[in-house]
Amino acid sequence: MASPRPSTADKRKTYRALHETGCFVLPNPWDIGSARYLQHAGFKALASTSAGYAFAQGLPDAAVDRDMMLAHLRDLAAETDVPINADYEGGYADDPGEVAANVKLCIDTGVAGLSIEDATMDDSIPLYDFDLALARVRAARAAIDKTNSGVLFTARTEGFIRNRPDIDETVRRLKAFADAGADCLYAPGVRSREHIEAVIKCVAPKPVNILMPANLGFSVRDLEQMGARRISVGGSLARVAWTAVARAAKEMLDPGTFTCFDGTMTNAELNKLFREDAKKRNLS
Repeated sequence: MASPRPSTADKRKTYRALHETGCFVLPNPWDIGSARYLQHAGFKALASTSAGYAFAQGLPDAAVDRDMMLAHLRDLAAETDVPINADYEGGYADDPGEVAANVKLCIDTGVAGLSIEDATMDDSIPLYDFDLALARVRAARAAIDKTNSGVLFTARTEGFIRNRPDIDETVRRLKAFADAGADCLYAPGVRSREHIEAVIKCVAPKPVNILMPANLGFSVRDLEQMGARRISVGGSLARVAWTAVARAAKEMLDPGTFTCFDGTMTNAELNKLFREDAKKRNLS
């Protein structure tokens, strides 16, 4: 008989505990299959990727609407036994009150954590004004507190991936977001040791997420020694899959060969993995 599955409250408690000491990798699946595989591989928590999910729907990043994203998050939370962190983009609203309402909807999906970013998706004004960005963080914090859910809140500042790579402004925003009650801080796009250490130091002892979108020359141990508590990869795993498909498609078209299939996992391996997973979940 299958073991009892952890409750939503259990997963939220586990997720918080992961942020208390050490450093852990938080990989980003883009659908249920990739999420279950990463859980099977041994990762203790997972995070959604807005880009990876968008690509799987044939859409560019940031083109998935709120209700589509909520359905996706609900599926991930329901179909996995490890905590799920939601890449909830900008909260699908500009106004802090609307952000708060949408945060409540996200919590209702069963996620263990969520992030809100300060990007506007408007290239002419890529980041929300400082005061509005801070008000949005405060609104998200208040919304989470009202639910008494224990959901872990990550506040993100996006300057380094929105053509505003200003470390001083990044530090200013992270400090303000930390003071406003963010549990974890995140500045995607910082790549140098100097910048990584600066963002970690400025909000210590609060945990910081570091994005590894490519091989930047740092190992998990390196980042842990710098003080990172959490490492995510964003849409990179999804891009690994898309890159393999693109290379295979190109080879099949020209020169018309199939060496792209050499070394791939077999149907038998995947069937065994997912069959055993289903049995554990008492679904077969």
